[in-house]
Amino acid sequence: MKKLIFLKFLKDTFKTFTIITLSIGTIVWVVQAVNYLDFISEDGHGLMVYFSYTLLNFPKIISRIIPFIFIISLFYQIIDYEKRNELLIFWVNGITKIKFINTIVIYSLVVTLFQIFLSAHVNPLAQGKARSFVLNSNTEFFPSLIKEGKFIDAVKGLTIFIESKDEKGNFKNIFLSNNFVYERLNEANSKKSEIIYAKKGILINNDSERYFQLIDGRIIKNDKKKIQEFTFEKINYDLSQYVSNATKYPKIREAPSIFLIKCVYLKALNRLKTDDNKKLGTVFYRCNEGGFKIVLEEFFQRIYKPLYLIILGLVSSLLVLRSKDEMSYNKTKIYLFSFSFILIIISEISLRYSAYNLISTSFFIFFPIFVFISIYLILLKIYKI
Repeated sequence: MKKLIFLKFLKDTFKTFTIITLSIGTIVWVVQAVNYLDFISEDGHGLMVYFSYTLLNFPKIISRIIPFIFIISLFYQIIDYEKRNELLIFWVNGITKIKFINTIVIYSLVVTLFQIFLSAHVNPLAQGKARSFVLNSNTEFFPSLIKEGKFIDAVKGLTIFIESKDEKGNFKNIFLSNNFVYERLNEANSKKSEIIYAKKGILINNDSERYFQLIDGRIIKNDKKKIQEFTFEKINYDLSQYVSNATKYPKIREAPSIFLIKCVYLKALNRLKTDDNKKLGTVFYRCNEGGFKIVLEEFFQRIYKPLYLIILGLVSSLLVLRSKDEMSYNKTKIYLFSFSFILIIISEISLRYSAYNLISTSFFIFFPIFVFISIYLILLKIYKI
């Protein structure tokens, strides 16, 4: 009987948590997707890239809102059970309040493990996939980039200016500025620039070819030592080599969690080298003294911060200590919810400074442990549940 009672409560709580999470997550995703419309209007990416990128950001959104939704769902369910006198069923069947609180803590641990799975595995993978969609889009977005009388520099190394465009897609007075770096033997990297002007042109953009067909113009090349200039009647300027301005190098938030764990482990053993770069897959992630703070903060973000959910679950469960018939019940709800909200704020702020120095790191690690033990000791000693 007791198991069935707990199962019903946990089932109702999980259902509320899931519905609220998906509802608010979808709303936030839609708002964020609207903000990403610049991908099409400004950067010129295709619809497939846009939808793929926004959808791959959905796990990150869910991960961010889980702490808020978790306390809201728990508060709602406990208050709803108390309002309908369903909590009395627990007490009548011999279930103590401390056992009820312990069950909530176990439930919080399950949600914590799910949060760790999201932040440590799903989010990095999704963020890496999102970046790859942008990088691999190539010049598919060039047609929507080109606007009359506007300088376009949404792709790295190339600036485009078109004076006018007719209804047939023919361009007039086209300027292309190409700036890039190339390597010389036994010399440092050198800059090279190229300016192209054409009176007329047309953009060829299909599955097999992407280039500007330029007519009646001239090219000016400059490699620092000399300037070359020559005219042309007709040339095809290849665009397939250009990609968007999105960075080619992965950020630490995309790094596999195993890399973060290894890096923190090396630091703990004082075996972290000055230039110790760990190659994982086909990309490099920096793990050295200079970049360790970023690695440590990301490690805490993924692995340790979700543990605050256990404290939030414990604080929320304290609602059972008061009955709705008591005068202080409403105040207790406000105090506990406010305290839960403050804990979330503290977790966010302390995370930001968690890798700043030893004191801030120690605070971030031991504060949730201290709060949990303190609350539990108070429960056992003062209330004698």
